Amino acid sequence: MIEVKSIDKPDERRDFPMGHLEVCNLTGLTFGVATFEPGWRWSASVKPIAGTESCEVHHNGFVAKGRLRFRMDDGTEAEIGPGEVFVAPPGHDAWVVGDESVIVFDFAGGAADYAKAKTA
Repeated sequence: MIEVKSIDKPDERRDFPMGHLEVCNLTGLTFGVATFEPGWRWSASVKPIAGTESCEVHHNGFVAKGRLRFRMDDGTEAEIGPGEVFVAPPGHDAWVVGDESVIVFDFAGGAADYAKAKTA
């Protein structure tokens, strides 16, 4: 069976300081569109929600707009921008670079848990 959903009518929207995530749930895929405003940083905006020291979500993503910088827990860094596809494993921080909003499409399924409080 084919499933089709529009990101214009997401199943869920999660708001957090300086950004939000819109999620569409399909069989075998949780697709997310994240919007991060200038000044957004995971460790300041999402860490208090997630309750972890770094982002523990795996991301397979595509940057549609803006620039984003990642720092892995081991100290390695990468900056990504429009038209770039990336894989970011768990154990990272990330932040907006510059004064343009960032829009990221996330195909990894990690959007199912992103910006949600951990449960015991």
